[in-house]
Amino acid sequence: MKQDMIVILDLGSTENTVLARQIRDLGVYSEIHPHDITADELKKLDNVKGVILNGGENRIVDGKAVEVRPELYELGYPVISVDYPSSECETKFDKLPDEAALKHFVFDVCGAEANWNMKNFIEDQVELIRRQVGDGKVLLALSGGVDSSVVAALLIKAIGRQLVCVHVNHGLMRKNESESVIQVFRDQLHANLVYVDASERFLGKLEHVADPEQKRKIIGGEFIRVLEEEARKLEGIEFLGQGTIYPDIIESGTKTAKMVKSHHNVGGLPEDLQFKLVEPLKQLFKDEVRACGVELGLPHSMVYRQPFPGPGLGVRCLGAITRDRLEAVRESDAILREEFAKAGLDKKVWQYFTVVPDFKSVGVKNNARSFDYMVIIRAINTVDAMSATIERVDWDVLETITQRILAEVHNVNRVCYDMSPKPPATIEFE
Repeated sequence: MKQDMIVILDLGSTENTVLARQIRDLGVYSEIHPHDITADELKKLDNVKGVILNGGENRIVDGKAVEVRPELYELGYPVISVDYPSSECETKFDKLPDEAALKHFVFDVCGAEANWNMKNFIEDQVELIRRQVGDGKVLLALSGGVDSSVVAALLIKAIGRQLVCVHVNHGLMRKNESESVIQVFRDQLHANLVYVDASERFLGKLEHVADPEQKRKIIGGEFIRVLEEEARKLEGIEFLGQGTIYPDIIESGTKTAKMVKSHHNVGGLPEDLQFKLVEPLKQLFKDEVRACGVELGLPHSMVYRQPFPGPGLGVRCLGAITRDRLEAVRESDAILREEFAKAGLDKKVWQYFTVVPDFKSVGVKNNARSFDYMVIIRAINTVDAMSATIERVDWDVLETITQRILAEVHNVNRVCYDMSPKPPATIEFE
């Protein structure tokens, strides 16, 4: 079922996503498009019921004054304007319309129906994927993160064994993470899954590398090379599945979607792969991606997986990665996650993890002097990851976690709790 849509044209407002979310909360689909969209481009969009021109006082985008193309008014869509003197074709609002005014425009003026929900979204995407892919094959790098996992589940529903998932274990995954990915997708969803254990390859490349940026580049670059190698082993791969979501498009643009504003393109795949992109989640916000995963039947633990950096534990084993410290990070992180789940904090705290720095301190273990590493616990809450506050964890919970880490993790004699908000600190240490 095609969803009715309200189009928001970006004319310089900083509140486009706020407005889009308000419309979607009414059960009506909404997309943000750039100010210079043509009449033909607008007509090609499905089921447009109305247009909102959302601009600042002077309609400025990237420092330049912009105007609405006159022919857009001739398409017959109802048009409202926010924060700008209206033309005779527009209804004017001095600020974002309140719920009553927005409902009136969306339902009464535009005649839109509240048919935006995950069930309809999935049905639409299944149809679109089948139409785009046909008899072709799709390659998907499956990390186990929420975006790639939901894309995989959606593609499996649409094209089944025509999807080839590649899960690369770079040796920097959390405890049992790769095993969990394999169990869910190969055993439960019957995915066509290729598992690549490249742990030794990655750890060899990272030996003696201490600079955080260099570590990130090595991990990212090597990952792409592994994926390319696996792609060459497969025949008939025409498409590349990606977990692009709406904030990525809004902030950066993609090869298949025009930028809303000029931002640095963050695409990481080399152009010589020459795949056609399949991005079925590219119009969803993060919480909508999770709702889609729930509707598709993915496990709660996967849908609500903690944010996890692409370089994995490589940026939580500070400095040059050593195998003993990497194992200490992995084991202490597993203990932290287990105890947070027992205390119900896994549903309350936005992100929590452990870090092991590259220096030792003096301590006493087994009635003898020890010279071992420390584990630093970090638990933060945030809305947009631009700023973060510290979770005030109950003292008894912290004490239990500390006792377990000191007793169960080798080469550790000290546990610390990071009290630093963002800013001035960042969420990750590297």
